[in-house]
This record gives sequence, C-alpha cells and structure tokens, in this order.
Amino acid sequence: MSKHPVTMAVRALRAAKVEFEPHLYVWEAHGGTAASAEHLGVDEHAVIKTLIFEDEAKRPLCILMHGDREVSAKNLARQLGVKTTAPCTPAIADKHSGYQVGGTSPFGLKRAMPVYMERSIAELPRIYINGGARGFLVAIDPKELVRVLVPTLVDAACE
Repeated sequence: MSKHPVTMAVRALRAAKVEFEPHLYVWEAHGGTAASAEHLGVDEHAVIKTLIFEDEAKRPLCILMHGDREVSAKNLARQLGVKTTAPCTPAIADKHSGYQVGGTSPFGLKRAMPVYMERSIAELPRIYINGGARGFLVAIDPKELVRVLVPTLVDAACE
C-alpha cells in the first residue's frame, strides 16, 4: 500500500470498516476534478466533489456532485424546502468542515451537517472522493458511502 496521509477522513473510513484504495496526485490550485481525473487516468464523472453550502439561515450542508457537473443552488434549495442555498466562502467552508477547500472530504467532517448526494452517484461502480487532504483521493464503492453517511439523494445538477 502506498504511503498516504492519515486524515480525519481516513480515520472515519477505517472506523466504519470501509475498504478504500488511496490515490495521491500533485494537487493544482484551481485544477479541480478535471486535473485529479487526468492525474489518475479516470473519468471525471466518477470523481466526486465535496462542496459545503449553506441555506438562508447560514446552516451548513454538504453536497456531493459528479466532477463534471455543477450544483444548481436553486434546484437544491427547492428540494430541501428552503428559500436559498449557496456555496460557502472558502474560509467558512473550512471552518464548518475542518478541512481545507480542495481537500474537503464528506467523511470525518468537523461539524455535523446534513449530507446530500446527487442521485446518479449511487449508480456508479466505483467513485473517487477526497480523502481529507489536497492531492489525495480514495476510491470506494458508492454503496459504502451510502451505508456510512446515509446521504439524502437529490437531483441538484444544473440542466
């Protein structure tokens, strides 16, 4: 096994007995999922973004989306039954999640918050999701993510 960081996410995955495959790559500022997919030689659709949003009352929430799709804040708000949702600023996102933007994992979040996941992610055979550090993804079965995080499935991708 390659050397990889032991992050809050890795501890959470181990505690939940989730089998994962670590993947380290050279992180690029503003490279996003396109850069990580290219480094790993995988389809960007299977690279899952972990985004920290908030509603109009500033309550944080975590939304998981395919790397090649964008979250429609309006669709998300409608499905959650709130007026608005919007991405948190990087500083606020870091404070809520306990991770640095670019290294946010839905596993081992510092602050308990609801987790929402684009419905079609559950249909993929394997996903690559942040392991809790920039330049570090873990490959897992999406069924394991659903088992551990029990996310609410949504259709929040932009049309």
